[in-house]
Amino acid sequence: MLERMGMALMRRMDPETAHGLALKALTMGLAPLPGVVTSDRLRTTVAGLNLPNPVGLAAGFDKNATALAPLSRAGFGFIEVGAATPRPQPGNPKPRLFRLTEDRAAINRFGFNNDGMEAIATRLATRPKGAVVGLNLGANKDSADRSADFARVLTCCGAHVDFATVNVSSPNTENLRDLQGKAALEALLAGVMEARAGLAVPIPVFLKIAPDLDPSEIKDIAEVALGSGLSGIIATNTTKSRAGLRSAHKGEMGGLSGEPLFEMSTRVLARLSHLTEGKLPLIGVGGVGSAEQAYAKIRAGASAVQLYTALVYGGLSLAAQIAHGLETLLARDGFETVADAVGTGRSDWL
Repeated sequence: MLERMGMALMRRMDPETAHGLALKALTMGLAPLPGVVTSDRLRTTVAGLNLPNPVGLAAGFDKNATALAPLSRAGFGFIEVGAATPRPQPGNPKPRLFRLTEDRAAINRFGFNNDGMEAIATRLATRPKGAVVGLNLGANKDSADRSADFARVLTCCGAHVDFATVNVSSPNTENLRDLQGKAALEALLAGVMEARAGLAVPIPVFLKIAPDLDPSEIKDIAEVALGSGLSGIIATNTTKSRAGLRSAHKGEMGGLSGEPLFEMSTRVLARLSHLTEGKLPLIGVGGVGSAEQAYAKIRAGASAVQLYTALVYGGLSLAAQIAHGLETLLARDGFETVADAVGTGRSDWL
């Protein structure tokens, strides 16, 4: 009841202001937190990461790693913070976050606003023990060498996280998505993998890709990923598409996330699963707002899932609800573990 009342109040506010208040409420202990949600059926391993359940928090909710302790008790199996860039940057002018309530979606054009890698590294150094925490790596908008920025952030913060994600798929930094091209991506990832090798304890590195890719681009990414030493792929980031939207803010510039992204992102996920033949773990993100949708991503080829925008409409308690619902669905269909279900429905999305 408290969560519903708080959400009703925040929906009357500017979305970015409401987001900031939600983070403050978390850090002040004002949000009900269920603790770790797990079971023998939900526990799984992805790229060497032992997860209590496969439901993760996507990057963007806690950009600056300020709410790690409460988020570690919010029912997620893993948490991704950031994106972090080498230098602090304010991001794009406000307003830059828009609710599309009728579509259960959001459009953002934040532009990698964050406190910078050094401040974020300091917070990550005191992260709660036992939680699986990753960092989304970004590049400064005015950087002379954006490819090198990703490696710099990994070198600075890598000792304090369990995994890192190379984010070349945000639509809100001009020309960033150009780094998804085969030659540019190979060069970028070579630098990142060199930085990983320099860490005292090398960690898994994922690549987060856009949903707005044609089949040949998806094929190129699969080939680069398999040849680069990447630990996995996160599919997908936000989309530039506006197909089928009803909300008043549908024409705003930026990346669209939430329910309208579900089908597009799941088809990209299934295609990657087919191309990589199960050799590379995939994390499905985009439109996950229910246990059924999380289960569909897993059966399409995801070893784990992430969500963020659905929390705007379902509240923070949604993570635990999805994890519990996922266990019920796995049991219903006779799967003893999450891993047993991965890819079993892939053909439905190809």
